[in-house]
Amino acid sequence: MKEKLIVQFLFIACFPAILAAQTDAIQKLDEVFITADAQLKAFSNSQTVLVLSDSIIRINQPSLTSLLNYNTPIFFKENGLGMVSSPAFRGTTAQQTAVVWNGININSQLNGQTDFNTLNTSDFNAISVRSGGGSVIYGSGAIGGSIHLNNTFDYTNGFKNTINSSLGSYNTLQLNYKGNIVVKNLSANIGISRNSSDNDYDYVDSDEFNENGDFYNTSLNTNVSYRLNKNNVFKLYSYVYDGERHFSLTNSNETPTKYRDFNTRNLIEWDGFYNKITSKLKLAYLTEEYKYFSNIASDLYSHGQVNSIIAKYDFTYNPSENITINAIADATQNKGKGSSIEQETRNIGSLNLLFKHQYNSWFLYELGLRQEITNNYNSPFLYSLGFQFQVSNPYSITVNGSKNFRIPTFNDLYWEDSGNPDLKPETSYQAEIGNHLKLKHTTLSVTAYYNDITDMIRWLPNGDIWQPTNTEHVITYGLEGLLHYARTVNSHTFTLNGTYAYTISENQETKKQLTYVPYNKVTTSLGYSFKDISAFYQWMYVGNVFTTTDNLSKYERDAYHLSNIGIDYTFNNTFTLGGKINNIWNRNYQSGSNRYMPGRNYSIYLNINI
Repeated sequence: MKEKLIVQFLFIACFPAILAAQTDAIQKLDEVFITADAQLKAFSNSQTVLVLSDSIIRINQPSLTSLLNYNTPIFFKENGLGMVSSPAFRGTTAQQTAVVWNGININSQLNGQTDFNTLNTSDFNAISVRSGGGSVIYGSGAIGGSIHLNNTFDYTNGFKNTINSSLGSYNTLQLNYKGNIVVKNLSANIGISRNSSDNDYDYVDSDEFNENGDFYNTSLNTNVSYRLNKNNVFKLYSYVYDGERHFSLTNSNETPTKYRDFNTRNLIEWDGFYNKITSKLKLAYLTEEYKYFSNIASDLYSHGQVNSIIAKYDFTYNPSENITINAIADATQNKGKGSSIEQETRNIGSLNLLFKHQYNSWFLYELGLRQEITNNYNSPFLYSLGFQFQVSNPYSITVNGSKNFRIPTFNDLYWEDSGNPDLKPETSYQAEIGNHLKLKHTTLSVTAYYNDITDMIRWLPNGDIWQPTNTEHVITYGLEGLLHYARTVNSHTFTLNGTYAYTISENQETKKQLTYVPYNKVTTSLGYSFKDISAFYQWMYVGNVFTTTDNLSKYERDAYHLSNIGIDYTFNNTFTLGGKINNIWNRNYQSGSNRYMPGRNYSIYLNINI
């Protein structure tokens, strides 16, 4: 009865097309052709997809954590600046947010999540956020939502070069080069990024500072598209990341540690376009490897690695302009080994069927089905159903329901003396309803959602050892609001963007809010530009969070709000010189327990476009 009342409340609360005092930095990017992730555009009509603009990506470099934290409803827990960063999307865990690179799910096969501080925004030219369940299309982990990182191709003839450089507080250096060349039927781009920092910031209102927090990372990405003829296109995507972090200490008596990441991703794609049929064949090879040094002064380390091979065939048929049928078959093999994992192999096959019908000018519906088969666990049958109603010219309603899942990881299944091969995947039943208003200068959406998650995997003590088990039942529900306003008057352009998230994420056994899930999060971005000058102001509010499962107030992290400001000037459409001040009011805050974040800090940047 209580759950029915909650759903009814959310259904009614969603309908007002008013969202007061909530704003953020979400902007729509100009229309692009996201070739490697066609399902994101074709089968997301009944869910909200936020596409972050070039300008928003530029002012939030290099960290993907910073970009998403200030411009989406997602909350991030960081173990210090640049350290491990974990999202809570719609009240779910870090493992329940999928990260999709050019259509391929890249969540770690070892721990099930992506560390958002190991991804540089400059390595991608199209970044989108899809709210709600997406496991039918993107597989494991797409329960709270999914983050999409894409590399697109420009077929405008020419040779373009871009250099972005920045120098900031704590000896922080950022350097990125992008080159793009187009010759007849060939389009190729390359990107190289280097980021490093001493990261030894002083704690606000304290004599202490961030010890052992320095880091560096280097990434290289290469993407090539060649049009063989009018019907066939060949594409290659390649990405390499190498990074090292010295994990920040919580007190001076701890032993300094460090962590090394080395990841590679390679994808070959062949697209065929034949009248009403589109055929896509993808072959991918992914590697992930880590080394953890429990004593920075020692050469001894623990390690783990997984190599994955993915084959995927995507067949789309359009019998008419209003109907799209998409069948997908893929096979994945994961091979993992490490200090605490014997060499293990996991084979997964899946079949997907997606259907969309624009019935008439005001009604659209879409359906998705998925079944996986694996040798390690019993995978559930997944489905999704969505509707879009165009009530009037500016106002539409979307409704979506789905069953989603997250598979056990290599650590869950195979950890030496602790792995549990009998684990079941986590499953989620989700429903949402969204209201969307699109006016001349303003777009506004309000979405209410309800998510019932069962068989959540938790590591619990079993005698003298810890072992993963399916125990937890969690219900999350809440509201998300998105606002965008833009207007140009006599060469003066003004933008106002915002997001708001109200989130309840409750363990049904204890009736307690999950740790590190704030009840409220608000973000706002104001932008102004005139000819060659542009300026922005960002504001983010994060409500109180609990750091223990019993929700004791003495371990509760206080709410905080942060502000950033920046300005730049462009010379001759070639050189852009600017500066940014973060945390301008020098707030003392923590996003994780005893993980103090930096106070006021600065950066200056120079961008060159040739």
